[in-house]
Amino acid sequence: MAVIELNNNTFKNEVLESKGVVMVDFWAPWCAPCRMLSPVVDQVAEETAGVKVGKVNIDEEMDLAVQYGVQSIPCIVVFKDGKEVNRSVGVVPKAKLQQIIENA
Repeated sequence: MAVIELNNNTFKNEVLESKGVVMVDFWAPWCAPCRMLSPVVDQVAEETAGVKVGKVNIDEEMDLAVQYGVQSIPCIVVFKDGKEVNRSVGVVPKAKLQQIIENA
């Protein structure tokens, strides 16, 4: 499944009202670790069935970053049925992302 670009207008529908697991990558274009993690997030989106993956550019969507307490990026937040169930900060290997999804 392709990665969804999330913003203030789409976050509620795509994440909070979504049934099942949604992984959200909070990132910024100037963030080198975010650029390192981005292809891994894309791979997880393509390879993991039944999981929706979205990205939030915190420069454009600062309100969402503040609302979800994102203090360091990259920050991966996993939601299940609209509720946060897991979080990872920093660059992590694909296996770690898959693990936090499985534990959701």
